[in-house]
Order: sequence, then structure tokens, then C-alpha cells
Amino acid sequence: SRAGVRCFTATAGPGTLRGVEPIASWPGHRLPAVAMFTCRVVNAPLAIQPDNIEVAYLLHCGMIVFHAENQQDLFDFIMKGFIISEKNDVTLPVGVACDGFFVTHARSYVDMQEKDIKLPPREAWKGAVPVLDAENPPARLSRDAPVQKSNFMAYNIHAVWQQEVWAAVERSRRYIEQYMGGLCTAENVEGAEAVIIASGSACAQSREAIRLCKDQKVNVGLIKIRSLRPFPIKELRQLCAKAKLIVIPEFNYVGWLAKDVAAAIYGYSNAKIVAGPHVYGGMSMPVEMIVDEVIGGLTGKKSITVPDSAIMGRDVSQAEVAHFMQNI
Repeated sequence: SRAGVRCFTATAGPGTLRGVEPIASWPGHRLPAVAMFTCRVVNAPLAIQPDNIEVAYLLHCGMIVFHAENQQDLFDFIMKGFIISEKNDVTLPVGVACDGFFVTHARSYVDMQEKDIKLPPREAWKGAVPVLDAENPPARLSRDAPVQKSNFMAYNIHAVWQQEVWAAVERSRRYIEQYMGGLCTAENVEGAEAVIIASGSACAQSREAIRLCKDQKVNVGLIKIRSLRPFPIKELRQLCAKAKLIVIPEFNYVGWLAKDVAAAIYGYSNAKIVAGPHVYGGMSMPVEMIVDEVIGGLTGKKSITVPDSAIMGRDVSQAEVAHFMQNI
């Protein structure tokens, strides 16, 4: 990628954590590579089951991160990820995550582009940093003269470089809108009694839960988060402005999506937020668990799967909210 070549790589679980040090350096080096993360368990005891906790390690290094619900998303996000990452005012890596086994080991039909359509060429010479030229040493890694302290970059140079990386993440929003149709999608949100916000495989489970809720005469909407970085803050504030209940199911223990959602809509929504249900370590998520949180959240019934400290908003004591915030 540094030499101007289009690059793709993939890893999963422990492989992701083993590669976090170099992966976290890609945005700073402005390498527009695309990486697929087929998420699975990372913590001991070792297992190979689906659990997307590793996404939490990728959200704050400066790369663009998408989360695929199914095989079609995975294919589309990878192809469009190349176009977005290689835009000269972006020049950042794109990570496309999917939930291992649920997506990687399942068969599905995928719509592909026509054979005569191909990705636009990478114009590396216009990128944020010059490519390496091994034939004409010495190679330079930046357009500006390096300002160093011993063998390390001075703090002020590193600071402004990070600012530029995150500014590039923000600039990618318009390309995500252009090529992917938005950072999130909304279904039946207007007038819904409750809204489920999910990403990845949890979206598929949420759709079935919504169908079961409809059988009980409960109108539930779905917001599918496609881009985790940049995060659809503005969109969520608009979509959740009138929501009464928000349920956020996840395939991990820590609830990284719920924390981002709560931070995004704080002060913009009076909704009660249920950060769960959570399943992890390879467990499947019965749709009835999601239905129970929706019905219980609307009726005031106490949850048996989501602790009080993970419920925020309306009808929740400030002490419980403070406890939740301490655990973020």
C-alpha cells in the first residue's frame, strides 16, 4: 500500500489482536488498504466462536470501520471500501467487520456487478503522503521535513498528524453517502413505539424480533448501523428524537455499540435506552430475548437479562446512570 499498490488483507480474533500494533499504525501512515475482520472470540479460554468484541479495539485508531450484516453487505462494503479509502482527501484504511461463522460459514446468494465494471484506478501520486520509491533512494515518508526528538516524532507534530487523520475520517462521510447510501438505514422508525438499533448479525435477529412484536400488535422500528467510524451521530439524533424506547442487542459483552449510541443522542432524545441483550463467547441470540426487552421496556417489566446499570434514560435513577457511566 505504501508503494502505491492496491492491498487487501483479512484476519480474525486472536490474529486481529496480534496485529493491532501495525494495524493501528496504518491510519497514521495514511495507507488506503482494505482489511476484513471476521470477528470471533479473543479472550481465554480460547475458542473459535463468533463474538465481535475485537471491533472495540479498532474503533479508536483512525481507520474507517464498516460492519456487515450478511454476505451481500460484506461483498459490497469491501468493494466500495477500496473506492472510499483511496479518495485523495481520505487516504485511510477501511476495516470491514462481520460476525464470524454467522456470515463466513453460511451460504447466500450475492448480487455482483457486471463483468465490464471495475474499480477506478488508484491515483497514489495524489495521495496524502508520497508513495515509496525504492528505485530512487532515499525514500521519504512525508512531504514535509521531519521534526524529530531523538528517534521519535515531536509531540506537536504527532498531535497535528492525529488531528488530520480524524479530519480525514470525517471527510469520508460524503463518500460513504455517495457510494453506500448512508452510514445507517432506518426501517419503520417514524411512529414506532420502540426502536431497535443494531449492527452486523444482530440486525438479522432484530428483523425477526420485529416480526414477532408485530404479531403482538407492537410497532417496532429498526436502525441498522453500517458505518461505525465515522459514526452516524447526526442521523441518530434525528431518528431518535421522538423515540420512547431504544433496545440495542449485541454479540459482545462490553456493549461498544450501546455506548456510542448513548453518547451520540445524549441531550437529543428522552428515550429509555436498554443496552442489551448481549450474547458472547459464541452464543446464539434467540429473537425472544430481543422481544422480551422490547415488551418489558414498554410495560415496565424488570429485565432478567439486562442489568439495571445498563438501562438509561426515562424512569431510571441517576444513581444507576452514574454507575453505568463509570463502567464505560
